[in-house]
Amino acid sequence: MKTTEDFQSGQVLLIDKPLKWTSFQVVNKLRWEIRQAFNIKKIKVGHAGTLDPLASGLLVICTGKMTKQIHVYQGQIKEYTGTIVLGSTTPSYDLETEINHTFSTDHISDALVKSTTQQFLGDITQIPPIFSAIKKDGKRLYEFARAGESVEIKSRTVHISEFEITRFEHNEVDFRVVCSKGTYIRSLANDFGKALNSGGHLSVLRRTKIGDFDVNRALSIEDFIESLPKKQL
Repeated sequence: MKTTEDFQSGQVLLIDKPLKWTSFQVVNKLRWEIRQAFNIKKIKVGHAGTLDPLASGLLVICTGKMTKQIHVYQGQIKEYTGTIVLGSTTPSYDLETEINHTFSTDHISDALVKSTTQQFLGDITQIPPIFSAIKKDGKRLYEFARAGESVEIKSRTVHISEFEITRFEHNEVDFRVVCSKGTYIRSLANDFGKALNSGGHLSVLRRTKIGDFDVNRALSIEDFIESLPKKQL
């Protein structure tokens, strides 16, 4: 069982983030539980790469002195699985907002879906979603979006090394993507739909790997709490 010194000298925790939790909420919960378990006032806890509330999967959490290594983990390649729904778009590129446009999908075949992935391999340019946590002029982009304000968003170059279609059925495209830091899978879903002349949005997203870390080795929040000693009085 881990000790106070273990967490303060630094731990790398693999957590399977549940749906609807923000990454910030996970960090806050773990920090509070560690403080309670060991009766300590302060401990550094941070994560190595944000996951949207509507995404699940791997969060790399660093404690104590290991928080200095967060930038190293943030820069590593990531793997995601998920589902793109073709034939409709949303302003947020996922299910956070309602469908705003619909399109025909009669022309889309399994072969077309698979061949279109080739357009998104290697270095590509994408524009982050307006509903994102990127800062501009001191505000998060989603703050502009929720206020109905338009804002110019700079494009960025990212790298996609693998884009595999694992299922295509009833306008749903299941995929696996391996990509660089800074890649927005929501933007990829939106751009993929455009490339198919049908529109598309993300309905499911799960982060499965960060570098050599695999979500199969991650703990749920509940299991992590259970692994801590009972509160010391």
